[in-house]
Amino acid sequence: MRVIIQRSKKSSVTIDGKVNGKIDHGFVILVGFTEGDNEEIIDKMVNKIVNLRIFEDENEKMNLSILDTKGSILSISQFTLYANCTEGRRPSFIEALNPKEATVLYDKFNEKLRDYVHTETGIFGADMKVEIYNDGPVTIVLDSDIIFKKK
Repeated sequence: MRVIIQRSKKSSVTIDGKVNGKIDHGFVILVGFTEGDNEEIIDKMVNKIVNLRIFEDENEKMNLSILDTKGSILSISQFTLYANCTEGRRPSFIEALNPKEATVLYDKFNEKLRDYVHTETGIFGADMKVEIYNDGPVTIVLDSDIIFKKK
């Protein structure tokens, strides 16, 4: 599982000309799944995300989590996080989990986020237009294979 977290002042996702989800203060999360991802990985990743201290405290130190700041999350499915560009000029996406299984994991991931934080989403597989007002900018990459030593 790969997640890109962007600290955001305000962001939205539009599908077919209509806003499907929007947040003010919080995170935009781009999330992709691969073979072997499961509910245990999702639980670990959700715990990591909601407790990640990347908001500034009164001393301008990154010391507060999204829970501390009562922020929201805009979660966007992003199979292209598993693009393999090692050969040629056209990315391969064979490492991305098939859409049927990935949809189930994406829905479960968002359900678990909602246990902690108000979470808005896009629609899995839709053509989405995502507006991100990155705060900082702060962008963090989380890869379950690296941080949880999955493989």
